[in-house]
Amino acid sequence: MASIRSQFPRRVEVVENLWIPLPDGTRLAAKLWRPAEGRHPAILEYLPYRKHDGTRGRDQGMHMYLAGHGYACLRVDIRGCGESEGLLHDEYSEIEQQDGCDLIAWIAAQGWCDGQVATIGISWGGFNGLQIAARQPPALKTVIAVGFTDDRYATDVHYIGGCLSKDNLDWSGTMVAGMDLPPDPALHGPTWRDLWLQRIAANRPWGLIWMQHQHRDDYWKQGSVCEDFSAIKVPVYAVSGWADNYSEAVPRLLAALGPDRCRGLVGPWAHSFPMDVTVGPAIGWLQEVLRWCDHWMKGQDTGIMREPALRVWMQDSVPPKTCYAERPGRWVGEESWPSPRIEDWQLYPVGSGLCDSPEPGEARVCSPLWVGAAAGEIGRYGAEADWPTDQREDDGGSLVWMTAPLEDRVEILGAPRLRLRVASDKPLALVAVRLCDVAPDGASTRVTLGMLNLAHHRGHDRPEALVPGRPVEVVVDLDDIAHAFPAGHRIGLSLSSVYWPITWPSPELATLAVDLGAAQLVLPRRPLRAEDAALRAFDPPELAPQSPVIDHPVAPAHPRRVTRELLSGKITVDFPRWCYDHEFPDIGIRQASEGHARYEITEGDPLSAAMETRYQVVQTRADGVFTHDSQSRMTCDEKTFHIWAETVIRENGTEIARQEWREEVPRDHV
Repeated sequence: MASIRSQFPRRVEVVENLWIPLPDGTRLAAKLWRPAEGRHPAILEYLPYRKHDGTRGRDQGMHMYLAGHGYACLRVDIRGCGESEGLLHDEYSEIEQQDGCDLIAWIAAQGWCDGQVATIGISWGGFNGLQIAARQPPALKTVIAVGFTDDRYATDVHYIGGCLSKDNLDWSGTMVAGMDLPPDPALHGPTWRDLWLQRIAANRPWGLIWMQHQHRDDYWKQGSVCEDFSAIKVPVYAVSGWADNYSEAVPRLLAALGPDRCRGLVGPWAHSFPMDVTVGPAIGWLQEVLRWCDHWMKGQDTGIMREPALRVWMQDSVPPKTCYAERPGRWVGEESWPSPRIEDWQLYPVGSGLCDSPEPGEARVCSPLWVGAAAGEIGRYGAEADWPTDQREDDGGSLVWMTAPLEDRVEILGAPRLRLRVASDKPLALVAVRLCDVAPDGASTRVTLGMLNLAHHRGHDRPEALVPGRPVEVVVDLDDIAHAFPAGHRIGLSLSSVYWPITWPSPELATLAVDLGAAQLVLPRRPLRAEDAALRAFDPPELAPQSPVIDHPVAPAHPRRVTRELLSGKITVDFPRWCYDHEFPDIGIRQASEGHARYEITEGDPLSAAMETRYQVVQTRADGVFTHDSQSRMTCDEKTFHIWAETVIRENGTEIARQEWREEVPRDHV
């Protein structure tokens, strides 16, 4: 746990709400922490998650800390969110990015700013920091991105490897709930109600948009900075955690930008800032932010650019569990990425083994629909039931190959990949690939995962139905990872044609025929590096005092669970969502939320797949009680997705708005 620091080199002034005008007259709402005297560089965090009553409980710990060390820090609500004016119709829009450029220009022109601005943010704030950087606003000097992706299509929450992710409509339900909450009349005066009603009328499940774009088209290319890394001219500090599904973006960005203006840091963490984590060990990350910003914005030699370009937590082997509060391991570093030190270790599936040379043969698999029930979450927050369980259960419906027990410890760092020559007996099919650490007693821990929609064998932008029986050659990229396999353990490779509910199944159960003579697993083996022992130790984690929050205890009505009905073959997977009850006594607002995502399928029938979400958010303040209730459901047939959603808004128990959507979306090679 981070220690709380209350004494800083500079006295900090806090402006609870600051209105920032945009060129079209719309005002964005900001909270400002700044040194009381002088002009200083500014650090911007730009999010849709309601700075006044959403992220309030965590904002001050970071921003006051940085302000106390000589930076003006702003937490700004995106247009149409929280206290900002206007409307928001989708994530990562061009309007949002242009507003960000205008916002940076406004900040740079203020008397308390020296004309330099940085962006900082996790998740959405990491995404849009890079997107804004690609537009090259003159005052932007650096980006600090945490838990982000550079590719909105293939490595976000929508389509993973071209497969429809379970989080697509789940995340849509989360955003619908957040967008319907009212602004605070203490900041807006009587105009708050008009703004609220406009937002309710404009609010629409964004998943309806995302389902219209099932392959990589111009919609996804907009905002995917991987389309043109050269557009990012400023230095970037790229940070993530191995327990976060965005970790693979860090080495990709470092490889693209180069070690002269990029540093990568990947710890054991889940989707969190590295000083305040659910998966330890935490580090003094705010001190690292200061070292980075002092170098690039104040011209100080902090030494950060003389350290390895990529620094990661090499994770030791652990038994399979649904939660890890701490991951054993050690810090290691590479001077550049890709590192010339990383060796490609090639293994070949032979019989049931992984061997050093290939042999001809064929293996077939038609996985049952329960494969994936042991997968855990896809986007992990470090909750107590997020991780995959023992992989032997899913292996029962998969092709599995293993090495002999390892004679020596083997460490990997990077993205494993599996080359396949594979044929399907159906025109649409997918493949899910798992790399596992298998202990001597047989317990199997998933190390990393990769998925591919085989109809995308020519590329995610060129979907094409398979010709049944005709092989295609593909490469399945698994997520980057740092992992140490101990001597005596086996390396396991598992391949399935189903991974429910992580990905939506193909319309028909497909049998895959794998040409073993052409299959090759490539592992990025990392030799030991003596210099790792001399790496500078991170400082202990610190935060400034947070805003006062009372966390009332809450237990989800629908805990994480998997239910199998043996007679009917029905499988139900439940995930709790955003269960909290926060009270902010300094502003007189209490906000409680409970969400639930459910995935159902019946063995043998992929067209029985269904998912549903339910959310309730209740805000209580002096002038009333405001309630959002929403639900959604998606089912399918062979050619169409059927989507239904509804929202109901109440004020003091009286319904004031209700909206319903029913849409039929053609399946596009999914």
